[in-house]
Amino acid sequence: MDIDALGVLAVSENGVSVTPSAPKPRQVLAMLALHADQVVSVPSLFEELWGEEPPRSARTTLQTYVLQLREAIAGALTHDAHGSSPRTAKDVLVTASGGYLLRTSGGASDVRRFETLAGLGYRAMEAGDFPQAARQLRDALALWKGPALADVQPGPWLEMQVRQLEESRLCALSQRLEADLRLGRHRELLAELTVLVSRYRTHESLCGQFMTALHRSGRRSEALDAFQRLRRALVRDFGIEPSAALKRLQQSILLTRPEPAGALHGLHGKELIRVS
Repeated sequence: MDIDALGVLAVSENGVSVTPSAPKPRQVLAMLALHADQVVSVPSLFEELWGEEPPRSARTTLQTYVLQLREAIAGALTHDAHGSSPRTAKDVLVTASGGYLLRTSGGASDVRRFETLAGLGYRAMEAGDFPQAARQLRDALALWKGPALADVQPGPWLEMQVRQLEESRLCALSQRLEADLRLGRHRELLAELTVLVSRYRTHESLCGQFMTALHRSGRRSEALDAFQRLRRALVRDFGIEPSAALKRLQQSILLTRPEPAGALHGLHGKELIRVS
């Protein structure tokens, strides 16, 4: 089974889509797909579909959604090109203790592929192999075709998971930009960073990278203006000042000293990412 979630939800078996068009079954499939090969509990599915007050018919209705998904999977299994698959729909969408499990049987998952490539990129960054880091992280980010689960109306569980995926994407993006800066590509990054800092106006790492790219491109006053815009947004929205690392970068630019490699070290951890 192949699963795409970094964009519109697309789940297929033997190349045949099993993604339902109805919103609630689509939610169920999205939950199972994001936790592929793991049991998703019935209470979690209840909460995702109906919040804290599921109807009395919740269990029966959920069973109906699972049946609809299995019917689609059964239809896709008949398209096995080799005619050798002994699997049934119940082998793919498994009833497990306390919940359900979607078995991928080694199929592709864009989320898992993203996590693998991003991890390789992070390790390359730690090793100082910036060309390799930039390549791996660029490949990871290329898997995103839009917001995660763009065509699924999320309940509380999916909403949280979509936020986590977006945070992972931003972390990978920040590290890819850092790798490109280490490779001297500051002028190439200016257009991309201009868009990003406008969209994520309180994201310190992106602002720091924008400041660095501007300063290295001979646009010192614009780099300092970018810091002040970020500071105003942070104070207005959160009542906080920019981090010490970003203030040090500002001082370096004010004194017109070339910033050392790694001047933004400490701005790239997830715990320091602030997104409005």
